[in-house]
Amino acid sequence: MKIMNDFQCIAKDVTLGKGVFLSKFINLYGCKVGDRSRIGAFVEIQKGSTVGCDCKISSHGFICEGVTIKDRVFVGHNVTFINDKYPTSTKPDGSLMRDGDWTAVPTLIEQDVSIGSGTIILCGVTIGKGTIIGAGSVVTQSIPSGQVWVGNPARFLKKKIK
Repeated sequence: MKIMNDFQCIAKDVTLGKGVFLSKFINLYGCKVGDRSRIGAFVEIQKGSTVGCDCKISSHGFICEGVTIKDRVFVGHNVTFINDKYPTSTKPDGSLMRDGDWTAVPTLIEQDVSIGSGTIILCGVTIGKGTIIGAGSVVTQSIPSGQVWVGNPARFLKKKIK
């Protein structure tokens, strides 16, 4: 594991695989990162999330609680995952929401997926194996394997050419 030591916040409960590369200015807690994966600058990966082996997470990304990313996935710059369908700052009594006051909705990214820069992925979806998501897309539904999806909301463009 190669760590660039300055300006990193890596909690003791983080599991890092062999040969992981971590850039400066990252925040990792309660997550797992698989062997040989690369995490770019200004990335946060929250508790209960997993990044598989041989992944590249580009700069300025946000991987929230409940996200599972399988092996060999490319995540472009400034990709954001969302884990709450109806976010709110307060409970019905007006008090602030805290950990335990809500449940993260899981999201699954299968193997060999490529997610373009600036994409937003809503919670509760699965992106199938080998799929490509175009830059700037907003993924609002599950996507089958081996397809190319683009736009806001993301829609089917074509089958992926092998």
